[in-house]
Amino acid sequence: MPKLPVELTVAEWAIIKAVWEKEPCTAPAIQAKLAKSTGWTYSTVRTLMDRMVVKGLLTAQKARHLTLYRSAVTRKQAQRGELLYALKHAFNGALTPMVQCLLDTGKLSTEQLAELEALIQAKRKG
Repeated sequence: MPKLPVELTVAEWAIIKAVWEKEPCTAPAIQAKLAKSTGWTYSTVRTLMDRMVVKGLLTAQKARHLTLYRSAVTRKQAQRGELLYALKHAFNGALTPMVQCLLDTGKLSTEQLAELEALIQAKRKG
């Protein structure tokens, strides 16, 4: 598995989301799923998926005439990597301004705010 944080390109996000839904899967199945939204050909999808294997984001297993792909990273790992990337690049590593931005831009319900407060309290307690 790749070392954290996992950083995915926009194209890799499209591929990995499709793989998570259909794994194990083939490149033609992923190409068919993404064809309308991306316009990618089979060769484009296959190239992207093979590069993701090299990067440790996917695994590939040959089964007769097919190559079956599976994710090598979890959704949580990918989300964490994306969040850490934003924290580092958009907020210079400062967590408080990032959280403040999220609070200012989101319409949080009373329940969501209570959940966030509970997470902070739990973190304080260890």
